[in-house]
Amino acid sequence: MREKLKEIILDFHAQELPRTTPREMKLESVPGKATICIGVRRCGKTTFLFQIMEQLQKKGVDRRNMLYMNFFDDRLHALSTTGLGEVTDVYFALYPEKKQEKVYCFFDEIQLFPGWESFVERILRTENCAVYISGSSSQLLSAEIATQMRGRALSWELFPFSFREYLLHTGRPVKSVLSSAERLHVMKAFDEYWEIGGFPEVASLSKELRIKTHQEYVNSILFRDLIERHDIAHPKAVVDLARRLIDNAASLYTVNALTGYLKALGHRIPKSAVSDYLAWFEESFFLFTTRVYDASLARSNTNPKKIYAVDHALVTSVASGILVNGGHLLENLVFAALRRERTEVFYYKTRSGREVDFAVAGEGGAPRLVQVCETVREPKTRKRELAALEEAMTELGIGEGMIVTRNEEETIAVEKGTIAVLPAWRFLLTGVAALP
Repeated sequence: MREKLKEIILDFHAQELPRTTPREMKLESVPGKATICIGVRRCGKTTFLFQIMEQLQKKGVDRRNMLYMNFFDDRLHALSTTGLGEVTDVYFALYPEKKQEKVYCFFDEIQLFPGWESFVERILRTENCAVYISGSSSQLLSAEIATQMRGRALSWELFPFSFREYLLHTGRPVKSVLSSAERLHVMKAFDEYWEIGGFPEVASLSKELRIKTHQEYVNSILFRDLIERHDIAHPKAVVDLARRLIDNAASLYTVNALTGYLKALGHRIPKSAVSDYLAWFEESFFLFTTRVYDASLARSNTNPKKIYAVDHALVTSVASGILVNGGHLLENLVFAALRRERTEVFYYKTRSGREVDFAVAGEGGAPRLVQVCETVREPKTRKRELAALEEAMTELGIGEGMIVTRNEEETIAVEKGTIAVLPAWRFLLTGVAALP
């Protein structure tokens, strides 16, 4: 085993780092704590580790001061017998002088080996090491990491490509002020992003392969991250529930209604199990729930909730197509952009029952309001969307709101302030910073 480990370590030091698209997640490490990258399957977590290595190299860190192990490598299977400590033992045997220097350890899929937490905790405590970890969300959940690592870890969330990252990936300009020619390039890129979505692997695939790949992602999430991990006795119920939620992306749901739906299909599943499934969907970064914005947590939890997928294009590849429309997909896209920057995203319901799609925390305690609508050109739609947003602004005592559309842009003066109408591509370029 030791000779094999030497070979793997030396091979890594001899190889060039792969060329990758920079990610915009701002990760900060804390001395004495492992930095753990979590996120949905295939969103680029391993690639992100290589980007951290590249940044270290640019700062002058010797490549030999980096220890990288992909524990999914079948050559490392014997470590389950010899123990993970063999990895650092062999590394320091190769480079004994590094005992006096800082070493950067990058461990991919380390959670496949029992006892990995105590190994990482030990080297953080006894060696001059910084530790970076990424792996499948089926076994790397932030709540469990916090418990098992005893406060010696910080988790950072990574999502599929944002629109800004997609622009970088395809060589387009990423800036807020654009020339007319650059604007056309960005708008064309948005049309592509609308079809392709943010998963890095599918960006260059044909439509047929993209759909098939998305469907394989969903199958892996359902069966490995949920059914196998939690030893679910009714796997078909989980699959049926997931497909129901995807078909209803950007729509309200209640646990009672979902339980009734599953019972109508012949599944004898209690409400408590449905609640568990919903929580596990969110833990795996697959589906997300938003609650109504309310100072009372009890009222917020008892009101209907809304469901969104991690990626809008994943919805189009998996949904039956009966219930999902362009407005739902646009709302899902805006949700994903907000969720990348905020862990808490709500919807707002006015006293008269009108709904605003999103409310996110702003400065001074008042939320920022975002309505999503494909177009506000049609008079009836325009009146409805403006009325909901203006009523919410009045109730919350704020003077600005926003409507995100597919292509329209204007500023609308209302009695209580102004409403900015932005095309989705411009909103995605600025993210939460675009909010009034």
